[in-house]
Amino acid sequence: MKDVFGKAVLDFQKENYTEDIITFSSLDEEDVIPVPYLFRSFKEMPMLEQEALKLCKGSVLDIGCGAGSHSLYLQENGFSVTALDYSKGAIETCSLRGIKDVVYTDIYSFKHKKFDTLLLLMNGIGIVGELNNTTKFFDHIKTLMNPGAQVLLDSSDIIYMFEEDEDGGVWVPDTGSYYGEIEFEMQYKDEKSDSFFWLYLDYKTLEMAAEASGFNCQLVRNGEHYDYLAKLWLK
Repeated sequence: MKDVFGKAVLDFQKENYTEDIITFSSLDEEDVIPVPYLFRSFKEMPMLEQEALKLCKGSVLDIGCGAGSHSLYLQENGFSVTALDYSKGAIETCSLRGIKDVVYTDIYSFKHKKFDTLLLLMNGIGIVGELNNTTKFFDHIKTLMNPGAQVLLDSSDIIYMFEEDEDGGVWVPDTGSYYGEIEFEMQYKDEKSDSFFWLYLDYKTLEMAAEASGFNCQLVRNGEHYDYLAKLWLK
């Protein structure tokens, strides 16, 4: 896949920042990801991200680390942290920022190492893509967990993006798939990525999927707008 995201963060790291990432989605929404925001400090992070970082324990695997802001904070605070991403540019950026342990791979190819905390922030569960992939994902991350390990993730219920009818119900198109499965493309400068699916999970759906795969699931905190932080651990 074209590494549009990686080129954007690497440009920023190398002080070549001139424009942001544009996203196009199957919800007919065009949006912007401000690249400087991906390099935010702990104080600039949303409440849910700060809470998740405070809950980290032991060795940490930062899955989908992006530009590495969460990994960098943890490393600076004495944690043994591994930053993992499938974006080559993102991993190079993490290295340039001083993160010691970086891994360029997709999560399913990462094996033979175990951690005390698995971190999936900025809707990190989105990498699952589609709801029917959750079992495969949960089965794999079990192999990366030490006894007593935890998974910390945030996500959003995007039901608010659909139209409300006169009775207060929400009209969701009958596509035959879960409404949180969104198809995206990203554009940076003149290059556009291949399309990919990104999953947004409401908490109840996450809880059911996690429990079906042998996890306990706890709602740690709700955010300010349909988002939440959850903690998972094996039964």
